[in-house]
Amino acid sequence: MAPREEEGSRMLKLEAACSNLKTLLQASARLDESLEKMEKNLDSIDESLATASRSIMPLQSLAMTTKALETRINRAVSPALILLDTFKRSEFLQSKILAIFANLSVEKSPHERLKKLIKLVHCVDRLNASISLISQEGESVVQKLQEVVEFLSRTKAADPQRIHRLRETMITLKALYETEIEDMKFEGLLDEALLNLQDELENILKNLKHQRKPKFQDGEGEKEGETVGSEMGSELEIEAAKRISETLAANDCLDICINIYVKVRYRRAASALMRLNPVYLKTYTPEEIDKMEWEKLDTAISLWIEHFKVAATSVLVSEKKLCNQILGSIMDGLMWPECFVKIADKIMAVFFRFGEGVAKSTKEPQKLFKLLDMFDSLEKLHAGFSDVFDGEAGSEIRTRYRELEKLLVHASSKVFWDFGLQIEGNADGFPPPKDGSVPKLVRYAVNYLKYLASDNYSCAMAKVLQTQRSWKGGVLSKSEDEENLLKDAFSNVMEALQRNVESKKSRYRDKTLLHIFSMNTYWYIYMRIRNTELGRLLGEQYMRKNYKAVAEESAYTYQMLCWEPLLSVMDMEDVRLQNKETVEDVAKAKMEAFVKALREFSQKHRAAYCIPDLDLREQLKEATLKMILPAYTEFFNLHSALLPGIGKYYVGLETIHDFVGRAFEFDRTGSGPGPGPGGKLKRRGSVDRMAELSSDGPIVAVGSGWE
Repeated sequence: MAPREEEGSRMLKLEAACSNLKTLLQASARLDESLEKMEKNLDSIDESLATASRSIMPLQSLAMTTKALETRINRAVSPALILLDTFKRSEFLQSKILAIFANLSVEKSPHERLKKLIKLVHCVDRLNASISLISQEGESVVQKLQEVVEFLSRTKAADPQRIHRLRETMITLKALYETEIEDMKFEGLLDEALLNLQDELENILKNLKHQRKPKFQDGEGEKEGETVGSEMGSELEIEAAKRISETLAANDCLDICINIYVKVRYRRAASALMRLNPVYLKTYTPEEIDKMEWEKLDTAISLWIEHFKVAATSVLVSEKKLCNQILGSIMDGLMWPECFVKIADKIMAVFFRFGEGVAKSTKEPQKLFKLLDMFDSLEKLHAGFSDVFDGEAGSEIRTRYRELEKLLVHASSKVFWDFGLQIEGNADGFPPPKDGSVPKLVRYAVNYLKYLASDNYSCAMAKVLQTQRSWKGGVLSKSEDEENLLKDAFSNVMEALQRNVESKKSRYRDKTLLHIFSMNTYWYIYMRIRNTELGRLLGEQYMRKNYKAVAEESAYTYQMLCWEPLLSVMDMEDVRLQNKETVEDVAKAKMEAFVKALREFSQKHRAAYCIPDLDLREQLKEATLKMILPAYTEFFNLHSALLPGIGKYYVGLETIHDFVGRAFEFDRTGSGPGPGPGGKLKRRGSVDRMAELSSDGPIVAVGSGWE
């Protein structure tokens, strides 16, 4: 039973499997039919796509062509639109500029006017930028439009109406560019605005003034405590002038800007200096300066020194700063130094030519002090002057400054050395003083050298001598000791003066007068230079040996020659040899001879001899009395004991004092030389310096009027 059941079960499974296979085969047949239908559909679709593709290809080519055409048109039209916008902006800016012009003409407030002027400059800059853009891009824009029009006309890519409108637009734009751009640049509102800005710049520069005035100690200048140089202009004025200058330079008006600046600022700087009243600068040639009176020349040189300092360290310093502030941004700062030098050169040239004229004029002794003043002032200004006129632009002015210093060194040294030569050469020019007084030449030379050796001039004189010596020796780095150089120089002149004195001394025939002259002169020299800078330079030993010792020796010899003969009148040897009857007559005769000789000596001494120094006269009077009175007293005492009656012939000691005192009297009101009130020197800068040095009035030159 069991096996049958198993077989039946297998059969059922096989039947089920067979049924499933039949179903699967039927499904496979149906799938095959569906695939065939799908293949047919796909072939149909493929044919449709191929047909569609063949239809779309012309449209795709047309789209690409259209895109390329659009790009080409845009490349031409976009710049044209920008150019049209620029034209519109230019018109707007021009109308704005006209409005600002109208406001400027009625604006009264300087501050507000400067603000509007800066706005005007800003509008002009923008208008210039717009016009520059039109000028640079206009031609290429028109050319691109023309190319597009020609392309469209040739390819017929657009309808004729559109091509016609585009062509008209191109023609209009081209005509506008060709006709308007030149007028806008050179004949339009921009040109008018630039002309207006030139006038505004000139007005601003005129208003930038040196407000304060200089100081001087004499009446020629202004009140003390003021200076010419000052800060000029407000920040707004400087900013406006700067902006205008930059705008003019950017619009090919740089030369005009420079000319306006130099012209106006030169006049302003010159006007500031003209307040000092430098009329002396009109006289500048050596020939004209030689014809000037000394007092006027002395004053002119003093003023020149002060005015030169004011010009170089104040007025032109302010001008340099202003020039940098206004023009410093133009051409990267390369132009303003040249502009400043153009202003300064015209001003400094006037001062240089006067200084050069003084240095080249006749080398008279009295000019030495003024030449040294000029040289000393230039030495003190040297560093500051080089700072003001630095760089390549100021090289010519610095060179002329150095040349003036060289001229002053040469002139000063020549005057000094010629002074010594003229003193020595004057020895035979005039006879010595008839009364034995101190010659004018000696007094002039001593006071001249004493003043030259003072603190006011010794440093400048030493610098001059040192510089001249370095030139001759060709060595500039190592100089001689200034004090030794001065000592040698002054010693040479003093030795020349001593030779002059000795030459005149030898021309006296009166031996007494010879020694009075020697005593007066050397005593004067010694007393005048002792305890002075000149005496310190020469040295006390040198002065004692060459002047005091000679004066004392001459004084002793003078006493022996002049007063010793009185003692021989009272010689008592011959009286002792007489008998008693004749002694009274001899004593009487000697007494009368002594009184007569004393009176004659006193009168002659007072009439023919002159000892102007009070201290020297007192010393000589005391020495004379000490020599005469003991001998007279001894004579009287001896004979009064022997001859009681001789008393009636006796002359009192007071009378002898009176006679001797009269001999040494000195009339200060007379024409003879003497210490007088003219022996003192005034302060530096006095126009009477040379008159005071001469002690008896002004001296013009060595060898003229010194005797």
